[in-house]
Amino acid sequence: MATSLGVDSSSMPMKIDTGKEMIRVGVLGYGYWGPNIVRNFHGQERSKVVAVCDQSPNSQRRAHQAYPSVRVMGDSKDLLTATDIDVVAVVTPVWTHYDLAKAALENGKHVFVEKPFTCTTAQAEELIELAERNRLKIMVDHTFLFTGAVTRMRQLIDEGTLGDLYYYDSTRVNLGLFQHDVNVIWDLAPHDLSIMDYLIKEKPEAVVATGERHLNGVADVAFITLYYPNNMIGHINVNWLSPVKVRTTLIGGEKKMLVWNDLEADEKLKIYDKGVQMSSGEGMYQLLVSYRSGDMWAPKVEQVEALKAEAAYFVDCILNNKTPFNDGAAGLHVVKMLEAADESLKQKGKIIQL
Repeated sequence: MATSLGVDSSSMPMKIDTGKEMIRVGVLGYGYWGPNIVRNFHGQERSKVVAVCDQSPNSQRRAHQAYPSVRVMGDSKDLLTATDIDVVAVVTPVWTHYDLAKAALENGKHVFVEKPFTCTTAQAEELIELAERNRLKIMVDHTFLFTGAVTRMRQLIDEGTLGDLYYYDSTRVNLGLFQHDVNVIWDLAPHDLSIMDYLIKEKPEAVVATGERHLNGVADVAFITLYYPNNMIGHINVNWLSPVKVRTTLIGGEKKMLVWNDLEADEKLKIYDKGVQMSSGEGMYQLLVSYRSGDMWAPKVEQVEALKAEAAYFVDCILNNKTPFNDGAAGLHVVKMLEAADESLKQKGKIIQL
């Protein structure tokens, strides 16, 4: 149906009873993460999923059973060219992200892309330029940025509770899930790299990565170090061969120190009033070291489903023409760090400038 302006009304966001616009979403990929994307976009007040695409007949069957009213298809072109879709969510292997996101943008769709954004910085830069030219939004699915714990950490850092930051040290290890198209750095490190970008005001200046491959030809254990201005250092341990699952981050500051254990049910964050102070003694080379050991407290962390909050935020950004903080540029910087880490890994820990 055409409007008086000559625009096909089927390509415009639909109105719902409240008078607000409804954003229509098409989801590419219904494997491991896709069902979560569908559930959270479909459950929003101002968005609904109208189509799901997956090449697997089994995945198509699961999608149809879970959402009988949603169109299910096997050809991505049918979804990408559909006139009743405003947003395409790309929830497919990383090597497909660029082609699918590019096709979505060329067909006038906003794009929500699973992390990591693309395989290369050149691909990311091209998608950002295309989105800007077509006045479309890109959001990269850095889900952890929407958790109550990361939101609270950002608040504590911005308020100066920790003081100047000394280090960010993360352990993100488990047994599996082995990937065949990317190594453990590209699989697990985007979580911490996006969190570090969100929490730390400065950008890293150089990256060093070491690791090794044992089973399927790609690195399954890796250690990444990031060097920041003002002696701030970041370290990430990622591993598919750990006998236990660990999700622990230490952030050391001048005033206080923080421990985030994402596997804790209740007290995910703990703030320690601990530290070290150095002062000069009587002799020229004598230093007096004093250790501070105060109280520990667990700040309240809001219990939210991060992906639900993220989906609602993207819908709001589209409807109110706002730029998401986890936009294409944020995704691009993570890809740059991943590429640098990969290059360092290949050269047995060579320092790579950013």
